[in-house]
Amino acid sequence: MGGGGGLAIKLSVEQNEEMRQHAASAYPHECCGFLLGKVAGDVKCVERIIAATNTRDDSPQNRYLIDPKEFMMADREARKGKLDIVGIYHSHPDHPARPSDFDRDHAWPFYSYIIYSVERGVVADARSWLLDEDRSAFSEEPAENLA
Repeated sequence: MGGGGGLAIKLSVEQNEEMRQHAASAYPHECCGFLLGKVAGDVKCVERIIAATNTRDDSPQNRYLIDPKEFMMADREARKGKLDIVGIYHSHPDHPARPSDFDRDHAWPFYSYIIYSVERGVVADARSWLLDEDRSAFSEEPAENLA
């Protein structure tokens, strides 16, 4: 995978499969959810996945929106387990696993953004991205077990 400025993300095969299934089952809409874990050196180790509800009414097929209450719930769950929210995952129905301008405008530096490309209901690709500190662009992040 390409360089993302230092950090990498590590998740299990089972966590990847859980997110892949969520992405496929949400098709033709975007799915979304949280990555909970810890930073160890320059690796984000994902320990738990929490699926979220895409509350976007007007265009759920190409946008997602997570209710702030779900964000607060995920943060509470993370803290209970002495974890942090280290990223967000979502899907791109019938589009590449690359961040859009909309994704960039709504992202935060540090978080990993795993994107699943879902073509006609089948996950075709998955990649992880980090927003550059100056918020100008994403860099692809090395990811373990994202294939």
